[in-house]
Amino acid sequence: MELRDLTKTFTPRAANPIRAVAGIDLTIRPGEIVALLGPNGAGKTTAIDMLLGLQEPTSGSARLFGGPPPDAINAGRVAAVLQTGGLLRDLRVRETVQLIASTFPTHIPVDEAIERAGIAYAAKRPVSKLSGGEQQRLRFALALLPDPDLLVLDEPTAGLDVTARRAFWATMRDEAAGGRTILFATHYLEEAEQFAQRVVMMADGRVVADGPTAEIRAVTGVRRISVTLSPDDVPWASALPGTSQHTSDPSTAGVRLSLTAADSDATALALLERGGSALEIDSPSLEDAFVAITGRTDETQPPAVVSEGRAARAGVEGQTQPPAVGNEKEN
Repeated sequence: MELRDLTKTFTPRAANPIRAVAGIDLTIRPGEIVALLGPNGAGKTTAIDMLLGLQEPTSGSARLFGGPPPDAINAGRVAAVLQTGGLLRDLRVRETVQLIASTFPTHIPVDEAIERAGIAYAAKRPVSKLSGGEQQRLRFALALLPDPDLLVLDEPTAGLDVTARRAFWATMRDEAAGGRTILFATHYLEEAEQFAQRVVMMADGRVVADGPTAEIRAVTGVRRISVTLSPDDVPWASALPGTSQHTSDPSTAGVRLSLTAADSDATALALLERGGSALEIDSPSLEDAFVAITGRTDETQPPAVVSEGRAARAGVEGQTQPPAVGNEKEN
């Protein structure tokens, strides 16, 4: 999968042009599991639509398996589970899968698709009686029919409860274990942290970070520290150099203080010398990296991590207060 200088500009009537995607260069290799992340309005859905041939780019190109997207899709090499997609409510689950299977020149057995999607127990149930999570499993069964090499998932667990989300990703892990390439966009950062091998972050229509999940997490250069102190020592600890995001929780044994620190070793030593106890140091989370990286989006700055995995921390190192993430409507 290759996106080269991909752009998309919308021109609403009586309004200024809106640049939803602003020159993306991205390559995803066979067998990779890639999470596409970004705040609302980052351009993720628009980029996926162009990848799938649902929208024409303003400029640049999208290629799948060496050719234009429609060729790969018509050949059954690509399938998608999107945010929206109508299901015929009067049909039963198995009838729905049979109907869609009839549109493919070749496909895996209907019952196999249903079983792999984890919806076999409801095969005779009308679609109108399915929960939101079960409908997503049905959409997944439909996506599996052509036995695709690439699965594209756009917010596949949006609106699902915790149990349904865990069940969905358990199924996806089985599919990934078979060597399938998976690209998924999600607002649930814990899903990306647990499932993705590689993270691509977008903001303002551009790729602002790209690399292995562990390296993306580490790009902020800070660690989280929790410690129990006496109430009198909290103001002192909160003023330690290079720390931020202080929160305290009173307890019978003292005050539990949480903070982030650029030099975790020096901060931990100072806290212990002051009499701190029950000290814990955690690695940065993907959420920490997301907030830090997607807030630094001017065009002169390169992606925070390149696809070869080399950290380029310009614009992130030295931040003591991560910037806020915007909440414009998703493109």
